[in-house]
Amino acid sequence: MDTVIHSALADRARSADRWTDRANILGVGVSAITIPRALRQFEQWITTGARQYVCVADVHAIMQSRWSEEFRRIHNGAGMVTPDGMPLVRLAQLARVGEVDRVYGPDLLMEACAFSVARGYRHFFLGGGPGVAEELERRMARRFPGLQIAGSHMPPFRPTTLEEDAEVARIINEARPDFVWVGLSTPKQEYWMAKFRPNLDAAILLGIGAAFDFHSGNKPQAPKLIQRSGFEWLFRLATEPRRLWPRYRRVIPQFLYLIARQKLGLEKFPID
Repeated sequence: MDTVIHSALADRARSADRWTDRANILGVGVSAITIPRALRQFEQWITTGARQYVCVADVHAIMQSRWSEEFRRIHNGAGMVTPDGMPLVRLAQLARVGEVDRVYGPDLLMEACAFSVARGYRHFFLGGGPGVAEELERRMARRFPGLQIAGSHMPPFRPTTLEEDAEVARIINEARPDFVWVGLSTPKQEYWMAKFRPNLDAAILLGIGAAFDFHSGNKPQAPKLIQRSGFEWLFRLATEPRRLWPRYRRVIPQFLYLIARQKLGLEKFPID
């Protein structure tokens, strides 16, 4: 494992500011959280100068964490792991560890921007395809007059050098954001946050994946009714079958099988 990621995980493990009410879903501590509670926690982190990263987790992220101990440790070292998909919401509710609702990446972005206008919090957008972050920046500025947008950046679609990493950190730090929204898709965005967390001054890094494409108009978003039904994955499959079918064919059956084993007490999945 990258020594920088080791450092980031150690810092998170020592932090007293992490959201502690978590449900154990296959060894990942998923936060018992709602969007209003998340926003209050963000405000506290900004006020106190805490430096955290937030993973927005769905079934795919949970299974990635089962297949990779390193990835699981990144999730369990996060300041917050929000239940992005309805299956995780239902499982967290069954665990009865606290109030929980869906904290969906695209909604979290919109609510955090609205919350920030009166408080003057600054936002930076990193990721997306060519032109996506810039278009997202323009749309957020139009939708939320007075929103403080610090900038945007699209990293290259290849491994970066130490010099390039240092330059990205310099660009972000000079922009002085409170929020850095990362749209690189899972698992790349989580590795990016764990790697860059020690080098960034921003209070909060948030990996929100497809939210960049949805809110920039690059891809269609499921209607609210479908989002709440738990079948958004079917909508996304219908719009991107070639990309998503191989993922879903592998992820969903294994997730259901392992959840059944966990619930029946046939297998333990400790949070480590």
